[in-house]
Amino acid sequence: MAEEEFTDINGYSISLDCQTRSAFCREFTVTSPKLSLRKVMVYTCFVWLFAYAVFFFTEVRTSDTVDHETLLIIGSLGVQLSSSYVSGRESTIFIEMNKLKDIVINEAVYMHGIIYYLCILIKDPADPETVTSVVPLFQSSKPRLNCLVQVYRSCQEILAQSR
Repeated sequence: MAEEEFTDINGYSISLDCQTRSAFCREFTVTSPKLSLRKVMVYTCFVWLFAYAVFFFTEVRTSDTVDHETLLIIGSLGVQLSSSYVSGRESTIFIEMNKLKDIVINEAVYMHGIIYYLCILIKDPADPETVTSVVPLFQSSKPRLNCLVQVYRSCQEILAQSR
């Protein structure tokens, strides 16, 4: 007798086993193939590896993304520049007032346009009339000129009072 193939309501293959115990007793066993532990482990590993890859990619992309930048100017002390990153990391730079020559708005060619940026001019300790370095401010946020002018005017007020 040819063995008939059976399926469940979802179309998956099942097997029917019939055992005759006596003329008046028969035992029927329906078996559906189960997912093996090996397949479950492999699928689980792939899902976890994918999740870790997504997490790692997201962490790498956001680790250098600046959340906000802060400029704190205290007339008698100096200027503190702080950057807070999305990852929670913070970086802070302090420039003493005696090293600060001026705060200016500068312009630069960026891509195919001109942008304005606020920067601190650091004077040479040996020759106070020369500038040794330029420290740009708000590098990540890149505010427009109208915002820079407002910050510039406030900084110049404080610098004028401290000189």
